[in-house]
Amino acid sequence: MNTYKKSYLLLITFVSAMGGLLFGYDWVVIGGAKIFYEPFFGLEGSAALRGWAMSSALIGCLVGALLAGLWSDRYGRKKMLIVAAALFTASAYGTGAVDNFYWFIFYRILGGFGIGIASNISPIYIAEVSPARVRGKFVSLNQLTIVLGILAAQIANWLIGDSYMTGGDAVSPDGIRWAWRWMFWAELVPAVLFFVLAFIIPESPRWLAINRQKEHARRIFAHIGGDEHAEAELREVEASQHKQEQTNWRALLRPDVRKVLIIGIVLAVFQQWCGINVIFNYAHEVFSAAGYAVSDVLMNIVVTGVTNVIFTFVAIFTVDRWGRKALMYTGSAGLAVIYLLLGAGYFLGWSGLPMLILVVLAIACYAMSLAPVVWVVLSEIFPNRIRGAAMAVSTFFLWVASFLLTYTFPILNEALGASGTFWIYGGICLAGFLFIRSWLPETKGKSLEEIEEELII
Repeated sequence: MNTYKKSYLLLITFVSAMGGLLFGYDWVVIGGAKIFYEPFFGLEGSAALRGWAMSSALIGCLVGALLAGLWSDRYGRKKMLIVAAALFTASAYGTGAVDNFYWFIFYRILGGFGIGIASNISPIYIAEVSPARVRGKFVSLNQLTIVLGILAAQIANWLIGDSYMTGGDAVSPDGIRWAWRWMFWAELVPAVLFFVLAFIIPESPRWLAINRQKEHARRIFAHIGGDEHAEAELREVEASQHKQEQTNWRALLRPDVRKVLIIGIVLAVFQQWCGINVIFNYAHEVFSAAGYAVSDVLMNIVVTGVTNVIFTFVAIFTVDRWGRKALMYTGSAGLAVIYLLLGAGYFLGWSGLPMLILVVLAIACYAMSLAPVVWVVLSEIFPNRIRGAAMAVSTFFLWVASFLLTYTFPILNEALGASGTFWIYGGICLAGFLFIRSWLPETKGKSLEEIEEELII
């Protein structure tokens, strides 16, 4: 297909990708709010409760990711996006409204459930509506909204937090009571907008086609790229259907599916264990170890967020030109080298600007490669019939890996120091490079059915 209705495709892509925006905001806002809600709830004396407040959303992420894929295969992608929007809205309001710590945790887990659904369904939906030759670019837009959500949370934390500081690093009594509430309530604006707009986008035409609603699917495909595009897409979906069985968990264990599932799980885990999210989750510790005062940390966090956004655009404009493997090579090898230098910097006692530059380079490398491209590949490599369930398993392991990364960083940092910790992450990135070289197929420019034909033998 040489033409497609770009404005319409952008519209439905961005509406779906609002799940990514809220994913990014909800995931990061907790870090800036902690200096205000911890004294409000009296958590300063308990490391366990502080850790539980920071990580509780991951419980929801795990459950949401695992269930959303199977439910989306059964009930449709659009319905799950609406559910995610409702969960984000309830969580944003409830987390800021409570005065009881246990209700605070409840709403954080509810928001995590929304993150788990959005992280699974948004890239699937975009992949299933996008023409093959631009699919990488459009799925990467989901990552763009994630990093915009992260940046929005960082800016909101900075502006709201700064307005409640009494001078230096002291927090005002009003800040303890209100600052963290406004940080969470700010999420209500995009959450409500997402909930409303999710009703106007169409269902995934591929999901409709494999669920015996081919005329409905034909109309949507035609609206995206014309009648010729619709006929071509439906032919490919029909050709792939005779090989597929009804979605169930047992189907994921078939020998012909197992290899693809392993690729998906390893890539999902690698995206987290490459270590970059430590910089977002433990920015204070990372920058303090590099010699920065507390008053500079929030500004440095915003710098990293801006870098994240800028280099995500690099991925958007290169993923369909360079290919998935080239960008994955760049990310894994580049991070391995940067972590080697970053670890050496901590070991040799470097501080200030040189360390900030290395951190920014690491984020830039990740943002243009592993961050968006892993989601692109995961949305492409699984067969139509079991795409939701297989994506669910992959994202479940992604969140398990994220939890382990978040949990183990303080332990590694205490035992090995920042230098040893980043050298370990560098070794993981080298291992990831070797895995990508041996196992990952190139999916650039191929239809989802063509990719299935190559991988499912």
